[in-house]
Amino acid sequence: MFHQLLTPVAGSLGASFAVAALPIAVVLVMLGILRRPAWQASLGGLISALIIAILVWRFPAGLALDSVAAGVVFALWPIMWIVVNALLLYNIAVASGHFDAFREWIIEHLPNDRRVVLVVVGFCFGCLLEGIAGFGTPVAITSALLIMVGFPTLEALTFTLIFDTAPVAFGALGVPITVLGQVTGLHPDTLGQMVGRQLPFFAFLLPFYVIGIYGGLRSVRALLPMLLVAGASFALTQFVTSNYVSYALTDVLSSLVSLIVTIGFLQVWRPAHDDQFAIRADVLALHKASGIARWRGWIPWVVVSAVVIIWTDLKIFAIGQQVIAWPGLNNAVFITLYHKPYAAAWVFQPLATGTAILLAAVITSVLVGVGPAVFIKAIGTTWRQSRIAIFTVALIIGLAYLMNYSGMNYTLGLGVASIGVLFPLVSPFLGWVAVFLSGSDTSGNALFGNLQVVAANQLHLNPILIAASNSSGGVMGKMISPQNIATGVSVTDLKGKEGVVFARTFKHSILLTALLGLLVMAQQYLMPWMIPH
Repeated sequence: MFHQLLTPVAGSLGASFAVAALPIAVVLVMLGILRRPAWQASLGGLISALIIAILVWRFPAGLALDSVAAGVVFALWPIMWIVVNALLLYNIAVASGHFDAFREWIIEHLPNDRRVVLVVVGFCFGCLLEGIAGFGTPVAITSALLIMVGFPTLEALTFTLIFDTAPVAFGALGVPITVLGQVTGLHPDTLGQMVGRQLPFFAFLLPFYVIGIYGGLRSVRALLPMLLVAGASFALTQFVTSNYVSYALTDVLSSLVSLIVTIGFLQVWRPAHDDQFAIRADVLALHKASGIARWRGWIPWVVVSAVVIIWTDLKIFAIGQQVIAWPGLNNAVFITLYHKPYAAAWVFQPLATGTAILLAAVITSVLVGVGPAVFIKAIGTTWRQSRIAIFTVALIIGLAYLMNYSGMNYTLGLGVASIGVLFPLVSPFLGWVAVFLSGSDTSGNALFGNLQVVAANQLHLNPILIAASNSSGGVMGKMISPQNIATGVSVTDLKGKEGVVFARTFKHSILLTALLGLLVMAQQYLMPWMIPH
């Protein structure tokens, strides 16, 4: 059994921390500075991690390659199985003209103002898709819709990536919180309550923040009533649902309430017309182009929402589930930090959420009149769009698994935990790193959730607060994750230019994570009454 080394570089935690961070630095530099495609940045990070893990952390080469393989398989199923089928649903909507009908519905029922469309589509509707599918598909679908109403591609992607942070911790019907409870031994309801006392502040802030970036303070003033309604309805529902109803329903209810309330509000209040932000004439000229009743544009999204909610509520995903101990890796590594063997199990669910979305795509194709020939053509389109994203996600998840099993990530975590009373300030950045690597708040919680609790107990901090901060901090890393960006650009003309998108979102990711760190500090030392018991 391989025992993970925590300080392999001259016995120094600081030096070991610096070396362990090099693969992450390689990905960041290649994406953000060299502007390389996400698959190249991920490959560069993976190669550097293999060299460091084998030569410095003394991780046996066989185990290193085996851990990468385990990560690749997890990336393919269930992650990309979800993404591919969500993109298939999108392509069926496009091929049938129902995506155009959806755009027409938006143009008809919303003010002629791109800023309003940005909030309703990017925030309210995008958060609903995150709650259903996640893993970058909301970015792909909502950015495509924003591009269709006149947004430049880079702006559409940047803003939808920022908006996508609001619902991530409660995504996929609360799975990240459930996993956080499993790895920490803390009750998931309590953890959900704590996350629900952190993220609503940011959910309320995001519409103001994005509109401020896009249109400046004058746009914030012009849209103030709508921004208050959109942000407050989402944040309030997020708080109430996570604390008093069910954390599993938080995302779906928050986004649905915000979507319905905001659209309803816009029927009685509209901002003053502003030519600078009016939808372009050439876009309006396409109005009525689909020849389909506009309400029918909602069919794909209503169908997938209903199917996934029923699928999850009835636990259909668990039927036929197989837990497969990964050959050669399961319990072959000893986690020195936790004093226990490291399990390696692949949970294969033939009826996973991706299968539910596939069923929704089939039902949608029947309802919108798409025949077998068009359905098969949509599969081909989906493959061409997603193949680079699939490769990218396989590489980045393989990197994450390698850093986990070699012990490099535990060195990073131990290094951060060693800073003492300032730990609450940087605790969210551990979650940020984990989600940057994996693209998943669930994976981020599985990786660092228990480490956060161990550090909290050693430093006499509140473990519920610190564990929840891992999940809340992870959502801020979502907007710069190569996996998320690669999926998002798959339906745009920026495919292969993920570094450009990364450079636009990185500063916002750092700023919002730092603000969360300040909130965690305040909740620990100034407002402990905010922590549930």
